[in-house]
Amino acid sequence: MGKKQGRNKKKSRLMKATNQNNFVRGPHTFVFQRGTVGKNVQQLVLDTRRIMEPFTSTGLRARKKNVLKDFISVAGPLGVSHLLTFSKTQTSVNMRVIRLPKGPTITFRVQQYCLIRDVVSQLKRPNMYASQFQNPPLLVLNNFNKDAMHMKLMATMFQNMFPSINVHTVKLNRIRRCVLLNYDPETNMIDLRHYSIKVVPAGMSRSVKKLLKTKVPNLSRYTDVSEYFTNAGALSESEPEQDGPHNEINLPQSIGSRGNMAAEKSAIRLVEIGPRIQFQLVKIEEGVCSGDIIYHQYVKKSEEEIAATKLAREKKTSAKERRRNQQKMNVLKKKELKEKHKEKSLEGMQMKNEQQEENMDDDESEEVSKAVNVDDEDEDDAEYYRQEVGEEPEQGLFQKRTQLKRKKQHESEGNLKRFKGRKKKSVPPSHRDKRTIGIARPPTHKASFKVKKSRSASKSSRKGRR
Repeated sequence: MGKKQGRNKKKSRLMKATNQNNFVRGPHTFVFQRGTVGKNVQQLVLDTRRIMEPFTSTGLRARKKNVLKDFISVAGPLGVSHLLTFSKTQTSVNMRVIRLPKGPTITFRVQQYCLIRDVVSQLKRPNMYASQFQNPPLLVLNNFNKDAMHMKLMATMFQNMFPSINVHTVKLNRIRRCVLLNYDPETNMIDLRHYSIKVVPAGMSRSVKKLLKTKVPNLSRYTDVSEYFTNAGALSESEPEQDGPHNEINLPQSIGSRGNMAAEKSAIRLVEIGPRIQFQLVKIEEGVCSGDIIYHQYVKKSEEEIAATKLAREKKTSAKERRRNQQKMNVLKKKELKEKHKEKSLEGMQMKNEQQEENMDDDESEEVSKAVNVDDEDEDDAEYYRQEVGEEPEQGLFQKRTQLKRKKQHESEGNLKRFKGRKKKSVPPSHRDKRTIGIARPPTHKASFKVKKSRSASKSSRKGRR
């Protein structure tokens, strides 16, 4: 029997299951660039992915060959609900927010932007760590409460890009970041800011806050601990006081940082971690980058022009549908022709096999008829022998002759088959002509070798001559 699971283990498993369900249900976003953009825009894409974490793909790679349809086809199985694309033209940087699968599409023009590295480099004490990106940020919208249709569409689009929060069940430890979208009605600009939330206990001096931290302060200068708390220099800080009634609240829950207990007063501080983006609305259109334009910031059309553009778009879509149907019909015709050709080829192969079998049967019948004719010849020879001689022929006299004939026939057929594949040796034309005409061939020169004699052999030959 295995050990019983403890209460903490069961609780952690339950929390993991609920977090996984929330992750699956939450809205997911793809952030990528379209076309050729510079290094700064590429870095802006990566910084925007940091804002959308963890409900985005941080390792997504968009190649030049990829089309928007590729991302839309992949988005359905992966549960992606929004696409956020960046593109660059000669005049400006554009940003598109697309709601899947049926739209709408909102196009913005990026006026200014500042990357994370630029924002963090200006901070004296940056508050950025890895665990704060494990949970989605808190969205805050400012000045989006107008009755205009395009303002409502923008507000709902931004709200649906981030997961909703239930005020009664939310845990404050999970809210570590904040995204602020501020609309300026005078300039029609939208400012995006990304902050890290820091909670500090309020109503305490600087020395007490140091004690609450993990590091123990240096008390060697003091004779008593009370001097450390009553020191006038410790009560006044060099930095201006950031806390006040505008950011001090009584916490409904206890937070993991030191000194922030439930029902105690704490101060909430926002530390900017970037990026900063300032953009302006250009147009809103139905569908996924293809549909009627609902709102345009610069171009205003009359009802007749809108009807004409709508009619032209319908004609274009109908022509596209006709071409698609024609292509489907062509594909079906090609398949039918291919099947018919396949059936004809199979019938031809079957007929060829039947003809080969018939030819084989004819050859066998011819061989049988030849054997019958040979037997008839043997019987005629035996009858002639009886009439002329008046006696019965000896047993096997004419059978041996027929066997010899068959043997010779088989040998001749075998020799023909054996020498059929061999090539005849070709004789050079010069030699062939000389043989036929009778001209004598040129004498072949034999190689002559001279053997050197030794000195003793040469002396003996001279003596013999003498």
